[in-house]
Amino acid sequence: MLAVLVGGIGTARAAWEHITNAFSVGAEGVSRNPSQDSQTTLTKDGLTQSDLRELDRLDPQRQAEFLLERAVGDSRGAVEQISSREEQWQGKIKWNSQIANLTTMALTSPDLRVRESSVQVELAAYGLARNSASLNYLLNVAESHDHAKKIWALWALGLLANRGMGTGPAVQVLTAHLKDPDQDTRRWAVAGLSLVGRPQIIAPLLRTLHDDPSLSVRQSAAISLAESGMLTKNERLAAVPQLLNYTEDPALDAQTRTWAFQALGEITGQRLPNDSDAWRLWYTSAKVD
Repeated sequence: MLAVLVGGIGTARAAWEHITNAFSVGAEGVSRNPSQDSQTTLTKDGLTQSDLRELDRLDPQRQAEFLLERAVGDSRGAVEQISSREEQWQGKIKWNSQIANLTTMALTSPDLRVRESSVQVELAAYGLARNSASLNYLLNVAESHDHAKKIWALWALGLLANRGMGTGPAVQVLTAHLKDPDQDTRRWAVAGLSLVGRPQIIAPLLRTLHDDPSLSVRQSAAISLAESGMLTKNERLAAVPQLLNYTEDPALDAQTRTWAFQALGEITGQRLPNDSDAWRLWYTSAKVD
């Protein structure tokens, strides 16, 4: 296990590029078709037994690439296959440009199940199993003085916590890093929190949006509350009352208030003007919980 985890650390700088791309919704298309040597076809509903046999003939790397590309294409069958094969892929697939492109695309999908598939593939590519060894390893690396290793660990902690491993410790460490003197570290702590996808990340993201001295970190918090990461729609709705307050908070600059309005629009699906009174009138009449 240790050897696999050390291999994961070796991907830190590649992960840095992936994490940066994850904040850009317009991901580039994949460079090749991972199924180009296979006749396997995947429908929205799943695979036939013949298809499964064909898929099993592919090596794990090609399986992961093929299935994640199909998941991005809205195949429920691919999502199910990724979930069933994730543990088998541990230590057998590698982080490469193809996986980087596909996971970036998957993390911007409107379907939360596709985003979860991205998390599963990425953990397998990093060699991070859902166990205490992986968790403790990441908690240690998150305190590294090597910047690339540290931000990779913050991101990976979010991935692991999303899959139900060490959610409490991960949120605690990520929240602590929101006070890091380094602006870039704070931004990746926000990114890691957004991946956790639990109600307890709403409050620290809201505080960051309001209080962080960096414009880019505040923007990242707004995006995480509004659309990126792994929060469900109902979880995002919990941020609406405070976002309403932010739209009329004189302590906030105009840009941050604009981001609060934009977040309200993304979360609720409403297209109202950037006017606090209009939003409060809608909120009162809609009785959003």
